[in-house]
Amino acid sequence: SNCRIFPATHFIIPEENKANALISIEEELEQQVAKFMKEKKYAEAQRIEKRSKFDLEMMREMGWCKGVENYSRHLDGRLPGSPPMCLIDYFPKDFLIVADESHITIPQIHGMIGGDRSRKRNLIEFGWRLPSAYDNRPLTFEEWEAKINNIIFMSATLGAWELKKSGGVSAEQIIRPTGLVDPHVEIRPAKNQIDDLLDEIRKVISSKGRVLVTTLTKRMSEDIAEYYSE
Repeated sequence: SNCRIFPATHFIIPEENKANALISIEEELEQQVAKFMKEKKYAEAQRIEKRSKFDLEMMREMGWCKGVENYSRHLDGRLPGSPPMCLIDYFPKDFLIVADESHITIPQIHGMIGGDRSRKRNLIEFGWRLPSAYDNRPLTFEEWEAKINNIIFMSATLGAWELKKSGGVSAEQIIRPTGLVDPHVEIRPAKNQIDDLLDEIRKVISSKGRVLVTTLTKRMSEDIAEYYSE
């Protein structure tokens, strides 16, 4: 019988590549320790040396360490600042992206790299991670844009970038994709609205239905509930 055993992480590389990666990490560690010592940041120098040497020993003996993804640039053999591999790299050339609510998702792609770098800046400056941890990151917007080919933007409020990218060509959808029409909305005067609401509630209850009443504030809902309970 056959038994398939899958790795617990995708950072699995040949032994020869691992040896080269460990040498590269050691070289970066020496440079970072020297930098901290020159800046008289002795605590940071001791911290990064202790942590990195422990990680190196774990990778030599066990093949991995906690936070191994922070060494991905060395494991991949990438140059500093180069983009990491991502899921898009495995797609065929003619793949299609459907960006739902693109007025939200596109700005999120813009902001991912900034948030990631801001979080790692403190880790690196205080000696918890080597500078190469910066390269374990999401794509920049420009890198992501260079990888896409066909894309459909779906939004009720398209942004300037989407309109520019599509050349101003858009299609308006009036009905819902489910085929259901929008519910009928009836606007009534505010006068006697509480009693009017109670009449409507009684009609629904008489037909064994349920009613959900929404209000502008929590206090208003409490007042209505108290009034009806009386």
